[in-house]
Amino acid sequence: FETFLAMNGRDGVNAATKQMPDLIIMDLSMPEMDGWTATRLIKGNKATASIPLIALTAHALPSDRKRAFDAGCDENITKPMDLIDLLETVRDFVGKS
Repeated sequence: FETFLAMNGRDGVNAATKQMPDLIIMDLSMPEMDGWTATRLIKGNKATASIPLIALTAHALPSDRKRAFDAGCDENITKPMDLIDLLETVRDFVGKS
């Protein structure tokens, strides 16, 4: 997979619009703009709404999971995560490369 990194939620929203990635893995706790807000902006933009978005977060409570899905996340993975499981989830959304 080819990847790029955004250091905060605001940059993530801008990068999603410019890069139009096949998938976004979103940290929910970020500076400047949290991942929930960034997700709502990405999913609320007609140009980026169809990009699959996986929350990768330490927020592990059922209410946190619901909040992630309510924001528009397509999947929610809690830290610590298993790399193999993460890769399988990514492949489920973007196919095998």
